[in-house]
Amino acid sequence: MMNTMNLEQARFNMVEQQIRTWDVLDDRVLDTLAATPREDFVPEPYRALAFTDISVPLAHDQVMMPPKLEGRTLQSLSIQPTDRVLEIGTGSAYLTACLAKLGGSVLSVDLYEDFTSRAETLLKEHDIDHVTLASGDAASGWEDATGFDAIAVTGSLPVLHKGFHTLLRPGGRLFVIVGQPPVMEALLVTRVDEQEWIQESLFETSLPALVNAPRPEAFRF
Repeated sequence: MMNTMNLEQARFNMVEQQIRTWDVLDDRVLDTLAATPREDFVPEPYRALAFTDISVPLAHDQVMMPPKLEGRTLQSLSIQPTDRVLEIGTGSAYLTACLAKLGGSVLSVDLYEDFTSRAETLLKEHDIDHVTLASGDAASGWEDATGFDAIAVTGSLPVLHKGFHTLLRPGGRLFVIVGQPPVMEALLVTRVDEQEWIQESLFETSLPALVNAPRPEAFRF
């Protein structure tokens, strides 16, 4: 088990050597990542890997995104202190905690009730109280009448659908990774008005697909 000094050095190295060098330069984002104890959100068997540049395994064949990808996600969304944020895929709840520290309120949805339950405990332990957690299948979208300023999708989509686009308020941003292995594309979708969205390609990466996400139609002769 790392002592406190080694722990803080590992955290510093994660931010400076992995996250910052991957073009994450927003001080609010870097400070949030540094101040949120990632090791507390990593499952116990993998705690020693909390600060490494890997996708840490979770239950149900899910993963935590590598720290640098979490950093790029947060930076791309430009989350403001009054923003209402939707997270699709609570997972370990580490990104949930970071989103909550940057934004005004967060709704985080996960397919697996045990992830939701663990997240509730962890967020309470860290005095993060402006998060609403829900269990359900949000791979194709989510019912919500109010809309969101930022949406983070933490699993990839084999094909880009409009189920999240329509949840954005005008000016709202959606971060999503689209495609199929080995190479996928991180996209930022911004809603301009009721009928128009603009899409920006950010970088190439790879991430496991959201469970039940729509897939391309199979080719038929």
